[in-house]
Amino acid sequence: MSALALLLVGVIVLGGLVGVYAWLAPRRPEPVPASRPAGRGDALDESPAWDDEAANEFEALSESARCDLIFAVAMLDDARSQSLLKHALADPSEVVALAAARGLRSLGQDEALLAYAQAHPGVRAQRLLATLALME
Repeated sequence: MSALALLLVGVIVLGGLVGVYAWLAPRRPEPVPASRPAGRGDALDESPAWDDEAANEFEALSESARCDLIFAVAMLDDARSQSLLKHALADPSEVVALAAARGLRSLGQDEALLAYAQAHPGVRAQRLLATLALME
């Protein structure tokens, strides 16, 4: 056999050994994605500091960013989301307040809208409810 044939056989054998090792070598365990526990009532969720911090960050956003956030939060349907939507009803921008009202209505929180209108009687609350009724 020539030197070239021996070299070729050696490369094939070495490749086979590497393949067998790769097939039989111990595998790294798959990372388990972190998941939230099913219960959402832990102490961190109920922190009033979180609500204050979220409200401050929310108010620092532009009007369009606040609307985008409201539309996204309205899809979550949890206590924090509803709290943010209720807070957004008093937003200085009527567009953001209308988006929050629409989000609350989509979550079936009509009583929160009526409570807001009763707590803040005036033209703005009436216009908000009237515009929301037109959207239905």
